[in-house]
Amino acid sequence: MRMIKRENISNKKAIQIRTGAIIGSLILSGLFIFFLGHNPLDVFISMMDGAFGSIYRIKDTINIIIPLIMTSLGLMIAFKMKFWNIGGEGQILIGALFASYFALNFSFLPKPILLLVMFIFGFIGGALWALVPAVLKVKFETNETITTLMMNYIALNLVTYLQYGPWKDPQSFGFPKIANFTENALLPKVFGLHIGWIVTILAVVIISIFVSKTKYGYEIKVVGESKDTANYSGIRVNRVIIRGLIISGGICGIVGMMEVSGVNGTLTDQVSAGYGYTAIITTWLSGLKPSFIIPVSVLFAGLIKGGGFIQTAYQIPQSAAEIIQSMILFFVIGSEFFVQYKLVPDKRNEKGRERNVS
Repeated sequence: MRMIKRENISNKKAIQIRTGAIIGSLILSGLFIFFLGHNPLDVFISMMDGAFGSIYRIKDTINIIIPLIMTSLGLMIAFKMKFWNIGGEGQILIGALFASYFALNFSFLPKPILLLVMFIFGFIGGALWALVPAVLKVKFETNETITTLMMNYIALNLVTYLQYGPWKDPQSFGFPKIANFTENALLPKVFGLHIGWIVTILAVVIISIFVSKTKYGYEIKVVGESKDTANYSGIRVNRVIIRGLIISGGICGIVGMMEVSGVNGTLTDQVSAGYGYTAIITTWLSGLKPSFIIPVSVLFAGLIKGGGFIQTAYQIPQSAAEIIQSMILFFVIGSEFFVQYKLVPDKRNEKGRERNVS
């Protein structure tokens, strides 16, 4: 068998492949649940109930959806240039760190001004963290997958150092904790949710316009399709990459600001919560389209929240719940491969075998 790229696959065929993948994932994970001694249908219903079964659960799920969408938007900008930004986690952490510095040291500022400053410096923090691998890429042709990934660990350890050292709250009775933010540094709530959900909707609209209607968005698309074509067209490729990574990292940095100000109320080494890694999957499954990022992120947030719920409801070990999630994700992600490619018999090998036999 060999792999060939599909040409102009119809929407009907793509839907059939994705639907088949979802059915397959439910069958396989259902068998796993059955061998654990539970009714698969009851567990699947409980996962949905755990994610969307009450107003409280819906709010918790939305608090996962918000950073997933925002981080996916940030990574999408880089991915469109074929710059593999795997550093969302680190950019979230540094954005949170920059925002937290002002929350902890400038709490005397009026709330609107302080939040605006935190928002701006959250963007700056994430942008600076993404700028480092961008410069290394354009100057020295380093592998951005490795550099962005490694910088995640630097960011994590930096925040951990501050949490256990210089920024440790002296009133925490020895517990390694940074002081809680004052009310001035907390995002206001709208309909029981922090205002970040409005920022997220605006971000989807703005980024959609940016990538499809602006000159800069067009340049990003051209660079992603072919750097040679971009150079021939007079596009300054290195400048586009630098600018794109500033935007990409900055959006991820805003996620960090919203998490510390709207959800946690302080800075911790757990603030990124794996969103930077999960968003890599949601970004690809969305086809690098901002509008598709929303439903994909809702699906993943439901899996994350529902998976946590069934651990308690059915006394399923965390590892087993993660296996169920992974099975579903494996099939869903795998379906995208078969949307883009198909396997056909390798006639070249068959002819070779015929010659050998003869």
